[in-house]
Amino acid sequence: MHAAITQDVVDKLPRTALDIRDTKLKGFFIRCRPSGHHVYMVNVSRGRIVTLGRAGRSDDGAMPLVTARAHAKKHQADVQTQASAARAADPVLTIGQARAQVRADLAAARAARATSDVTLRAYVTDTYGPWVTANQPTGDETTARLLATFAPLLDTPLAALSSFAIEKWRTARLTEDEVTASTINRDLAVLRGALSRAVEWKFLIAHPMAAVKAAKTDPIGHVRYLSAAETARLVAALDARDTARRRARQRANRWRAVRKYALFAERGHYTDHLTPLVLVALNTGLRRGELFALLWGDVDLLGARLTVRAAVRGAAKSGVSRVLPLNPAALRVLRAWHPVNAPIDARVFPGKDGAPLDSIKKSWGALVAAAKINNFRFHDCRHDFASRLVMAGVDLNTVRELLGHADIKMTLRYAHLAPEHKAAAVAKLVHAGGRR
Repeated sequence: MHAAITQDVVDKLPRTALDIRDTKLKGFFIRCRPSGHHVYMVNVSRGRIVTLGRAGRSDDGAMPLVTARAHAKKHQADVQTQASAARAADPVLTIGQARAQVRADLAAARAARATSDVTLRAYVTDTYGPWVTANQPTGDETTARLLATFAPLLDTPLAALSSFAIEKWRTARLTEDEVTASTINRDLAVLRGALSRAVEWKFLIAHPMAAVKAAKTDPIGHVRYLSAAETARLVAALDARDTARRRARQRANRWRAVRKYALFAERGHYTDHLTPLVLVALNTGLRRGELFALLWGDVDLLGARLTVRAAVRGAAKSGVSRVLPLNPAALRVLRAWHPVNAPIDARVFPGKDGAPLDSIKKSWGALVAAAKINNFRFHDCRHDFASRLVMAGVDLNTVRELLGHADIKMTLRYAHLAPEHKAAAVAKLVHAGGRR
């Protein structure tokens, strides 16, 4: 069907197989599908169609209509420019061809001027943000990180970004914000990915970070794991917390019973998600996001294993699903925590009223303070898991598979915890010297 594509039309797209062709911009249309996955598209030449982005309500993460229309015009202008260049190789042009070439050149110049005025803020908010949110599990976090971390550069036009401007930002962040070089390297990697897309999508001619190098950092980095005494204190603090919460509920119910009030439900062995969450983290090495996204359908209590699925938003950071065996400690915790008749799509560690869990910062801080453990983040439970495996003699490639690392380089940070390999190597030299 043909219609003027307006925001009102986009907000009410039907769930049916239908193409809505714009009467304002020739070639621009929306392809609707019964699944509700609608996309903006544009005909750029005979038989050639380019997909621009997801169509729908802008507050649902879809590409804004104004952005889609601008991209459509730009793609059409690019194709016309290429055609003009091809015709330029032939010195004999008709008057009509010459006029068409002039029009194409003017359109390309207008598109280039429009693109050069796009600021980093506008690019992230209107173009890259919607794309990365739709295509990457941590897209929302990526967008938020770009807007928060690179605030001094947000109002800079993309075309004006340079390696010098980015180096100035790095220097200020190191000196004024006092963050580590490794954190800045991660920030720059996020920006590099966004600008690589800008080059690919013709917002930039060249990558402004081509000359920006990552700072050298300690390859081992922050590897914090618990001593035996710290582990005992942490487990004891968890037990004490659950005991205190159960007793508080019992006191409250005695008070309510005297006054004939309805009683609260008695607390079980685990009074909330914190204890099972921490114990499972220590015994599986799962990332925080993987734990928060874990569903009961992914946990096989009979087979003693769980699956981290790439298809679940927020899980499997590497984008690859993996199956993880459960040791007796993790299996015991999950069996005790498993609700009766829990649906397979229920979260293993839900938040309040069953909502997705998004933070344990407050409860975790109180827990490590009660256990008298310093400088131990929740993510360090993952380091603790890996460190204990390596110190037990497990080879690094197996540790890599259990952690879900895509590259062995990430796992090599734990290599120093296996001193017996280095000791064996040095021992060979001693033996050789002894025979001389």
